[in-house]
Amino acid sequence: MQTELTRLLGIQYPIIQGGMAWVAEHHLAAAVSEAGGLGLIGAANAPADWVREQIREAKKLTDKPFGVNVMLLSPHADEVAKVVAEEGVKVVTTGAGNPEKYMGMWKEAGIRVIPVVASVALAKLMERGGADAVVAEGCESGGHIGETTTIALVPQVADAVNIPVIAAGGIADGRGIAAAFMLGAKGVQMGTCFVVTDEAQVHDNYKQRIIKAKDIDTRVTGRSTGHPIRTLRNEMTKKYLELEEKGASFEELEYLTLGGLKNAVVEGDVKNGSVMAGQIAGMVKEKMSCKALIEKLVKETDALMKGTDFYKL
Repeated sequence: MQTELTRLLGIQYPIIQGGMAWVAEHHLAAAVSEAGGLGLIGAANAPADWVREQIREAKKLTDKPFGVNVMLLSPHADEVAKVVAEEGVKVVTTGAGNPEKYMGMWKEAGIRVIPVVASVALAKLMERGGADAVVAEGCESGGHIGETTTIALVPQVADAVNIPVIAAGGIADGRGIAAAFMLGAKGVQMGTCFVVTDEAQVHDNYKQRIIKAKDIDTRVTGRSTGHPIRTLRNEMTKKYLELEEKGASFEELEYLTLGGLKNAVVEGDVKNGSVMAGQIAGMVKEKMSCKALIEKLVKETDALMKGTDFYKL
């Protein structure tokens, strides 16, 4: 299952675990990398010292490549960017902005830089800026989303850039991975599936909410603020959408969700917390180890791709 992406990153399988805030910490990242994928530590809004500690803890659990997802809007982004260079992280993915100001430092440190994009224009900009690959993330994904679906976005991005494209959003099994390959992707990034793995340090209430989810259970809040977020429906989403319909202010809406993701992930409040998950939550039916999940995904994908020349590209 070697592609241009596996060769670029030095990994066994072209499967990347999403850098989800409060979920993607060193236990999960290391387990995914040990299983042959690329694990990510999600820096989110965390301070640089926390990120440094997570990197060092991950290195104790694996000697395989792993990465850090840097949220560029974080007030700690400058310090975190330096930490990943100092600690010898192999890969950085970025979201919520343009990593241009850090590109020179990261390249000098030998880091592969992979921005997450939601449009062709941004993908082209990232390629010109020196990105090694891009993650084309469709609106089926959990958390912050764009407007274009994965099946429409990935082929347009693949046609527009010469660097490897990684598909994200709406992928839960080998069928999704094979479809991503057919659309022009060289790998996939998956989030929701990894939330329920044994190694994910996530409250069991959150995991069970995903496992019990149906196909119609996600909601998108925040469209009125320009920052749409996909979560599983609960009391919080109901209140939020009602307030949006009434024209509530940005401040009022923000107050409703303050600390919501931490409350769901850490405290297990799946009624009033923010239970971020993608539209494929209804396909996630059981907990398993990262190794078992990746082996399952690879087996399913290989069965579908048998007889093609894709892996020889």
